[in-house]
Amino acid sequence: MVALICREWGPPESLSLEEPSAIQPAAGEVLIHAYAAALNFADTLVIAGKYQVKPPRPFSPGFEAAGIVQAVGEGVSAFRPGDRVMAALQY
Repeated sequence: MVALICREWGPPESLSLEEPSAIQPAAGEVLIHAYAAALNFADTLVIAGKYQVKPPRPFSPGFEAAGIVQAVGEGVSAFRPGDRVMAALQY
């Protein structure tokens, strides 16, 4: 698995593709293996540091994604690994 990562504010060209370390969802979270994700105008503002919300870096930009649930955190009962999902994300 690879992730598009923002480590510094800048244009889309400043993003890097990296292999993340092992990720485990926290309580109430769902880990999605994303097969499709959008990088739209709002995302370009976020990675440039020009959006009203500035997430702590490093982060993986994107307001929407679609894929398959890979793991669920404690207390999650509405989803299980293998479910196909789409996500509208927030920073």
